Amino acid sequence: MTRKEMKEQKLKSKKSLIIKISVLLVAGILISGSAYGFYLVKKAETAAEKSYEAVENRDGSVLRNSEVTPLEDNVSILFIGVDDSETRNQGTNESRSDALMLATLNNKEKTVKLVSIPRDSFVYIPEIGYEDKINHALFKGGVKATIETVENLLEVPVDYYVRMNFNAFIDVVDAFEGINVNVPYDRLEKDEEDQYTIKLKKGFQKLDGREALALARTRKLDNDIERGKRQQEILSAIVKKASSASSFTKYGNVIDAVGDNMKTDMTFDEMKSFLSYIKDGMPQVDTMTLSGYDDTTTNTYFWRLDQEVLSETQNLLKDHLKLEP
Repeated sequence: MTRKEMKEQKLKSKKSLIIKISVLLVAGILISGSAYGFYLVKKAETAAEKSYEAVENRDGSVLRNSEVTPLEDNVSILFIGVDDSETRNQGTNESRSDALMLATLNNKEKTVKLVSIPRDSFVYIPEIGYEDKINHALFKGGVKATIETVENLLEVPVDYYVRMNFNAFIDVVDAFEGINVNVPYDRLEKDEEDQYTIKLKKGFQKLDGREALALARTRKLDNDIERGKRQQEILSAIVKKASSASSFTKYGNVIDAVGDNMKTDMTFDEMKSFLSYIKDGMPQVDTMTLSGYDDTTTNTYFWRLDQEVLSETQNLLKDHLKLEP
């Protein structure tokens, strides 16, 4: 064998070795990814089973003729943010809702409409038979009363609910290593223990969980409408992080964060159905608020809703859900 032939053979041997190593590396990555993916699925399934809590004495929405299927139908989800801290709970068995947002999801368009309901909105609460602040519905009659109040207010069905306390909020944001949002002003704000320790700085920036919570709760320098907009922006920032490929390795921590701090009537299979909305990245999310005006004529502060805006919002949600008259 000539020197040239020996050199060519060695070169082929090296190329073959490189190819084999590359194939093994790719196979290893795929196997590891599959193993991690399987681990996440089982972990999420366990967390979902732990979080599942059907609404007592409620057999679907009275505004639906039949049960819905997320992969086939347009559906709605009511998000109920609750402060379960001892300071704000004041020893009661049920808290008041600190944030209420209804999301309608259009299955064909893969779009979301998110309406924030001011916590002090003066509305009719069917559970008690008179008007009061909407955040009192949870205190008066739990999740069922809150759902019925929102359905009565917006005239659309609530198909699912997600009740989450602020501990989960902090941990979820931290699991994603922070979120990027705009802070409207400089302010020293309360932390999760109601102590003034959070220093918010004006501008677009990355916030950790405790800072994001402080921003979501602050309203002293404006009102509930602006507060609702901030909460929508924060929720959108979390969804954006969740839908990015770089967050895949963080899902385990997110599941841990949610596990002990969330209750929902969605099954694990129903939860998985909603992944179709983020499989191609961040979905289109249109945000809305219920405008109105301050009312202290009864010596108690209420947010009086603008009836024209409320009617427009009702029609938009009905159209997005494609509800039959």
